[in-house]
Amino acid sequence: MSGHSKWATIKHKKGAADARRGKIFTKLIKEIAVAARIGGGDADSNPRLRSAIAEAKAENMPAENIKRAIQRGTGELPGVQYEEIVYEGYGPSGVALVLEVATDNRNRTLAEIRHILSRHGGNLGETGCVTWIFSKRGYFVIEKAKTSEEALLELVTDAGADDMREDGDNWEVYCPLENFQRVADALSNAGITPAVAELSMVPQTQVKLSGKPADQVLRLIDELDEHEDVQHVHANFDIEDAELQSLAQQGS
Repeated sequence: MSGHSKWATIKHKKGAADARRGKIFTKLIKEIAVAARIGGGDADSNPRLRSAIAEAKAENMPAENIKRAIQRGTGELPGVQYEEIVYEGYGPSGVALVLEVATDNRNRTLAEIRHILSRHGGNLGETGCVTWIFSKRGYFVIEKAKTSEEALLELVTDAGADDMREDGDNWEVYCPLENFQRVADALSNAGITPAVAELSMVPQTQVKLSGKPADQVLRLIDELDEHEDVQHVHANFDIEDAELQSLAQQGS
């Protein structure tokens, strides 16, 4: 899965930069509200809400903002109600895309996403056309310098992780959704801060890219990420991490 952890880390660093401009706060507030509306406002019994709150805290979102987002989601406070939609499609070179969207205007958002995709050589597909390629999993990226392979493997396995892979300078740890918080807590208690900790759509097959096609896909994904209604972009490309880092720096 060469370069996957590198891309995930780049996304999170970009998210930290967006937080300084307030953009990531808007997306996190939407995610918290949607998670609370679907699964209730109790984070202890709502793993998705718990994950969203943890991510918001990691971005230093004030507790009062988190509380209000939950209350808007549960209907305790008035506010915009966001509809959650999953769009599927393809980017250049047949790369599969899954877009998780939260919007208060489905028609506007759909038109804008279609426009972005078409401008970059992609297109939307029918429901189910690519989701079979992905599985929803807990996903962590831990830098090798922070712990040994043996210690990390024992720690995360005991906490409920079911896969650990090497990716360059990182370890990738995967777990079932229901074990996400247990693994996160185990890492925290051991003093290990992951570079990435998220609920992710993990691809089972990948499209290897380099050169111009790699650049085209990253430009498309970057623009989709910039859209205010797009919460998450999942894709099944495989780009060697050295080239991925180089392309990311060119686009920054």
